[in-house]
Amino acid sequence: MIPRYSRPDMVAIWDPATKFRIWYEIEAHACDAMAELGVIPRENAEAVWKAKDVDFDVARIDEIEAVTKHDVIAFLTHLAEHVGSEEARFVHQGMTSSDVLDTCLNVQLVRAADLLIADMEDLLAALKRRAFEHKMTLRVGRSHGIHAEPTTMGLTFARFYAEMDRNLTRLRTARTEVATGAISGAVGTFANIDPRVEEHVCKKLGLTPEPISTQVIPRDRHAAFFATLGVIASSIENVAIEIRHMQRTEVLEGAEFFSMGQKGSSAMPHKKNPVLTENLTGLARLVRMAVIPAMENVALWHERDISHSSVERMIGPDATVTLDFALARLTGVIDKMIIFPENMLENMNKFPGLVMSQRVLLALTQAGVSREDAYAMVQRNALKVWEQRTDFKQELLADADVVAALGTEQIEEKFDMDYHTKHVDTIFARVFGES
Repeated sequence: MIPRYSRPDMVAIWDPATKFRIWYEIEAHACDAMAELGVIPRENAEAVWKAKDVDFDVARIDEIEAVTKHDVIAFLTHLAEHVGSEEARFVHQGMTSSDVLDTCLNVQLVRAADLLIADMEDLLAALKRRAFEHKMTLRVGRSHGIHAEPTTMGLTFARFYAEMDRNLTRLRTARTEVATGAISGAVGTFANIDPRVEEHVCKKLGLTPEPISTQVIPRDRHAAFFATLGVIASSIENVAIEIRHMQRTEVLEGAEFFSMGQKGSSAMPHKKNPVLTENLTGLARLVRMAVIPAMENVALWHERDISHSSVERMIGPDATVTLDFALARLTGVIDKMIIFPENMLENMNKFPGLVMSQRVLLALTQAGVSREDAYAMVQRNALKVWEQRTDFKQELLADADVVAALGTEQIEEKFDMDYHTKHVDTIFARVFGES
């Protein structure tokens, strides 16, 4: 990814120098295990560790690969330059390139997942704080973009918290699923390498041995991982779009923080645009872009082909770097987001009392009016509010049929806003646990 949408810790995971360091650790730990089993001399295994403090020369490895046309062989050649040809002759004994490549990729994905998990924990903390801050801040709920019934801004934040909490569970599951390694040889049969080598290497790298591999680790694991990233990206977009709608001039119930010196438009100095959440909507598309290729990587020829390789070299860094940046950006947006409670009440009262229509409908049916007649009685008064901007309660009080069924006192009572917030504590307890 371009630096504009990248953070250094995630970028470092995908740096070529990091990759070669992981390759080295795989090979060195494998040599240790083989020496322990008596397959190779102990002194040769120990010689490999002479390179443990070496900064592998990426340019030199690229230079060798330009001739060999094989990245793992280029790396092994460069390693021998540091260790010595004789000392390094048992490196990669009984292994195939995918043993190194796949195990390394999964180490990188696990490390990326750990950063993303930390990102999500930060986002959840921000959402929780804002949810409790605005637990009882009234705003109108909307369905189809149209006023529905009252809710609270706290419930909006709590809803996003619950969604992201589910995503955190998904991400932890995906991390576990992709945290496998394979050191099983050319077609996964361990014909030329003892399974105990795999067990040793995986333990050292914090992985679990793949129960059965071919020449590669099964790609359904990676498909599930990237699908999880795609779901998280969609949830980011879900939050971002809500904020974008809230910031619209006609709504203005919430807005991104606008910093000193910030400019919204090159042409119109008055503009305050929701640029961060618009950016998040775009970044979510990029993360989801990795999902279909990851799914298509599952189907490989026989024990392995190379069609998945180019895909993973791109989607591994791109999807994780982009999502890491997006989660951090969204956390910042939530932390600094400006809320306008007065505008929320003003918006709810643009059509005075209209959001109480269902409560009146239910009261009429409970008073003995058929649902069909009750609906007609409420709707004819509601339509006057839509068309004439009158007051819904006053229209009901002027409707002889409604007054006859409910009486003026019961009509008045149906416009108590506290009615719609009476179960907020129950919902919060479900989302955040009992406090």
